[in-house]
Amino acid sequence: MSARGQALIDALGPLDLAPGALELRPDEPMSKHTTLRLGGPADLWARPADPAALAALLAACHRIGAPLICVGGGSNLLVRDGGIRGVVVNLGRMTAVQRPDPEGVVVEVLSGATTGKLLLAATQWQLGGLEFLGGVPGSVGGGLIMNAGTYLGEFTRVVTEVRSLKRDGSLVTRAHAACGFRYRASDLPPDEVAFAATLQLWPRPRAEIEAEVAGLRQRRKEREPSGVDNNGSTFKNPPGEFAGRLIEAAGLKGQRIGAAMVSPVHANWLVIERGADQAGRAQPRACDLLALIDRVRGAVRSAHGVELELEVKVVGEAGE
Repeated sequence: MSARGQALIDALGPLDLAPGALELRPDEPMSKHTTLRLGGPADLWARPADPAALAALLAACHRIGAPLICVGGGSNLLVRDGGIRGVVVNLGRMTAVQRPDPEGVVVEVLSGATTGKLLLAATQWQLGGLEFLGGVPGSVGGGLIMNAGTYLGEFTRVVTEVRSLKRDGSLVTRAHAACGFRYRASDLPPDEVAFAATLQLWPRPRAEIEAEVAGLRQRRKEREPSGVDNNGSTFKNPPGEFAGRLIEAAGLKGQRIGAAMVSPVHANWLVIERGADQAGRAQPRACDLLALIDRVRGAVRSAHGVELELEVKVVGEAGE
């Protein structure tokens, strides 16, 4: 156990929680918790079991002034090689998806639920509106923060309310209009933890939902790389353009730094090829992917005069 991880545990002290309500892991490798499988360790990895445990943890971190970041399923996250200082909160144990009125169209979901679990529940209840989640990885919390979506729709289409906790553990409730949803972004404050949402769906036959979702998944399967570690689209599409087209037109498909490569299948997917040691290349490192990101942005800027904006969130410290 590192001195930093143990110091944080000691500083947090005993919290007035039921046994098992809060899981703490010092020196947790972040490579285990992102789809890129990159990144150094978090000083302290914390997993509350419910909103009460989350509020207690946030209040304790606020009291001692501990740096804190909340992560979801890790499908849109790049952690630098030096890892993350402070406390990393993960809501992976808070996964409930409920239908308060069995005859209604309102769904309540906690942010730790995967997008797949949410879509499956809505499909079983024959409620439409979430078909856009077909094949979209990650957690609901991450999807809310970045207004995740596909050509079939985005979270903004169905969210009526988001509940968050401030860093002192106090509750904030925001109606849709106050969330500021826009293309791959929102105004949900980064210093709060969005832990739950209310969704307004609509009746739709299960067969229709499944057919549309199957079509979306097939389209993604045909257009997107497989068999390599990735976090989906690396860059946001510029207004009226496609990032992948700009990157391909700049001649970058297949370019690589270490184990990081611009996918030859879809140029907006910057991927990590495993088995790099067998091929005589460097072991996968976040710094290689970051260097490749810089190369791509520079080439697109030079070729097209367009500044690509990252869709991926980069966190943590550089390694040695």
